Amino acid sequence: METNGTRPIRVFSGNSNPQLAQDICEYLGIPLGRSQSFQFSEGSTYVKIEENVRGCDVFIIQSGAHPVNDHLVELLFLIDACRRASAASVTAVIPQYPYTKGDKKDEPRVSIRARVVAELIETVGADRVLTIDLQPPQIQGFFRIPVDNLYALPVFCDYIKEQGLTNVVVASPDMGSVKLARNFARQLDSDVVIGDKERIDHSEQVVIMDIVGNVEGKNVLIVDDMIMSGGTICAMAKELERRGALRIFACVTHGLLSPATVQNVAESPIESLMLTDTLSLRPDCQHPKIVQRSVAKLFGEAIKSIHEGTSISRLFV
Repeated sequence: METNGTRPIRVFSGNSNPQLAQDICEYLGIPLGRSQSFQFSEGSTYVKIEENVRGCDVFIIQSGAHPVNDHLVELLFLIDACRRASAASVTAVIPQYPYTKGDKKDEPRVSIRARVVAELIETVGADRVLTIDLQPPQIQGFFRIPVDNLYALPVFCDYIKEQGLTNVVVASPDMGSVKLARNFARQLDSDVVIGDKERIDHSEQVVIMDIVGNVEGKNVLIVDDMIMSGGTICAMAKELERRGALRIFACVTHGLLSPATVQNVAESPIESLMLTDTLSLRPDCQHPKIVQRSVAKLFGEAIKSIHEGTSISRLFV
């Protein structure tokens, strides 16, 4: 990849998803930057940038994967290290932004955690944030620096079209994913149905109260931004099956999977769960129903546009 004529580019990775970082660099045609990052025996984190970044546009790739706090601290230290090494700019590339579920004060005496994370990233010296399918997107307002929020929709839609599916209805499992579902429906020229769910407490047990729209005799694509326990999507799939859906698929950008999640999906009517590689798939979370699609090209194009100073809006189509 050519530089913008004035500044070289460097891409570094934390420990959360080094494979995605490597794939992004391969797409850009540059080597992944050399760095060290490890924990001492007492639990503190050490990072070191092992090459010159003075005057460079630096991109640090780190997702909010488990263990979330360790990876967040590692990201902050990497940003700080690049700043202290006189990088011209530092962009935090956060494929899966941590603590998105803590975006509001919905109970007394609780922290707005997503806002705290934003303030930490800003304070330590990041110039820009690059992410994908940030949910809710209003988290961008917690930042005073630019935030580019990409969409995984084109990656998923290409995959769906490759499968040759017809007679498709797009399903939103709750009101929070309605806009996402409508965007999918426009790309696939299909209708939308909406689930009305109730979450009883913090146990993540979900009850689908109703589905608005007809799915009888249809192939259904459930879309969402994130899957953790799988409770919402699996409950939605069971209700769709009960209402006469033929085949049921799911597209979810961020897969925060555990073995329990995989078991829920395996026992559900979902034929295939499609995820992106914003988070690496743990060995104990592999299953024939689970398919990953890479967003490396999407991030690579975004990084190229930021570095070259060209519009990134073409990636939102």
